[in-house]
Parts: sequence; C-alpha cells; structure tokens
Amino acid sequence: MNSLSLSEIEFPEIEAIANLDHRPLWSVMIPTYNGTLYLEETLRSVLSQDPGVDKMQIEVIDDCSTADNPEELVYRVGQGRILFTRQPENLGQIKTWNNCIRRAQGHWVQILHQDDVVLPGFYHHLEKATTNESVGAAFCRHVTFDEDGHWQIISDVERKTAGILKNWLKVIGTSQRIQFASIVVKRSTYEQVGGFCPQAFSASDWEMWKRIAAHTDIWFEPQILACFRKHQASETSRLARTASNIAHIRHAIDISNNYITQSMSKAINAKAKEQCALTALSIANGLVSEQEFEIAIMHIKEALKCSSSLRVVKALLSVIVRAGIVSLKLS
Repeated sequence: MNSLSLSEIEFPEIEAIANLDHRPLWSVMIPTYNGTLYLEETLRSVLSQDPGVDKMQIEVIDDCSTADNPEELVYRVGQGRILFTRQPENLGQIKTWNNCIRRAQGHWVQILHQDDVVLPGFYHHLEKATTNESVGAAFCRHVTFDEDGHWQIISDVERKTAGILKNWLKVIGTSQRIQFASIVVKRSTYEQVGGFCPQAFSASDWEMWKRIAAHTDIWFEPQILACFRKHQASETSRLARTASNIAHIRHAIDISNNYITQSMSKAINAKAKEQCALTALSIANGLVSEQEFEIAIMHIKEALKCSSSLRVVKALLSVIVRAGIVSLKLS
C-alpha cells in the first residue's frame, strides 16, 4: 500500500448532539460480538463505579451476535440499568465503534471492549481531566492480563503525576501505547476529528490516538486503572497469525502523513516504521523457536516493507541465526 492522500481516506463524520435537555458526563459504550465469556466481568467493573443515571450512560451495542445471547446477560446483570442495542446487521468492528460514538450522549466517551475491565477509581481519577477545556482525551496506565486474569505487562509511566503530556504526538506517533479500556475521549473531539478510519484496519485505534494528539491536549493519569485482556480467541491474536497486524500498522503510519505536519512526519514515521519492523522481527524470533517457520517468514517480509535500518538488519540476522540453530536441532 502506497501513501494515501486525504481524498482516499475516510474519517467518518460524527455529528454533534442537539436538543438534549440533559447530558451525562460519561458514556460507557460496550461493543460486543459473540463474546459473552467475559462480558459479565466487564459490566460489573463499570457498575461497581456507577455514579448514577444522571451522570453515566451505560450501553451495550451488539453487532448482531449469532453464537450467544448477550441481551439476556445484560438484563440479568444490569437489572435495567444498562441499555442494550442490537444492530440489525453485522457491521464489523470499526463501523460498530463509530456507531458507539454516535449513540453516546455523554460529554466524554469510553469504548470498553467486551473482555476488558476498568479498575476501582477509573472514572473518579479521570474526571479530573474533564474540567480542563484544552484536554480532548485522557488515559491512564493499563495492564495486559490473560484468560484467567493474571497480570502480564504493565504499560509505561508517561509522566509521574497526573496532567497534560508534553510533545505527546512525537511519542504516540512512533508506537501504540494506549488500549481502549484505558482512554476516554471528549465527544466533541470525535466531532472535530471524525470517527475511526476503515483504511487503518486493526490499527485504527492507534491511528485515532495519533489523530487526536495532532489536534488537542492529552491528559495522563499514572495510576493503573484499566485492564486489557489478551487471549488466543481475540482478534489481536488472530491477526498475528498472518502478520496482518504488521501490515495494518504500516497503513496507519502512511495515513498519519495527512495530519502530522511535514516538518514532524518524516522523523516520526521513520522511527515508527523502524519500530514496526523490530516488532515484526521479535515476533518472528519467537515463531522460529516454536518451529512456526512459514508464519515467521510472513513477519520477516512485512518487517522489510517497513524499514531496512541498521537496527532492523541486525535484528533480522538474529532471526536467521536462530532459525539455523533450530533447524540443526531438528535435523
């Protein structure tokens, strides 16, 4: 995929809300599709912090599930507190995320996935950001956890105290550092920059966080207040099996050329593509150890489409050496 021009990219329009006498502060929008396994835990993590209907909209958006019935679970857990909407047809992830934003009535929107959770204090601490007019989005540190809820990876401390991040575009522009569960976005920000971009595919979340950072201030809360679940049945894991995730990251980098100023984009995107290549080769290294040679080759090919810097060449040689060692052990 070559670099796209703005005319070829869709940033779906998000219309402003009109004629509402009262709007809650929060809209917690929970998209789901054939995923009730962890949904109850997700819902209860929100309900345990519920400030009341006047202050928080909680709604589950079902993308026309076929394998389970989230409606029954939502009504059982929510006891009427949680709204439930089933889309008349399956729209896919990105269109469903944009539908979540359009249905959100609150001033601030959280898109919380069906298998993620928020930890106690999430809304209380991020509410501090909502009083600052210049802030268009706010996020906290998050932890990656597995199917059984065991913590695995904790995200970085972007600043030691809560507040606005300086030069954040240069940081988020080079690598994905935010998960959906950890971020809230002012609805008016989405109205300004548009919805999630279909051309970025599975990297449309990272592309969105970059686009928001190019237009507004971003607030950071250093406490760990959200959990992102990674498991074998997840979309992230599925895409990694074909290296599609790497190709999508490369697409998202190209798309950002359309709103990151030319003076910044060259350095940011070169570093982003190098980081993308290194990630692909790191995955390839692990796949070689598992004797998944064909999938490893897919990641190597995608890596070389991103960058051929000295660091990337050294990482590639490391993969080749490991492949040789594994092959010798198998012979």
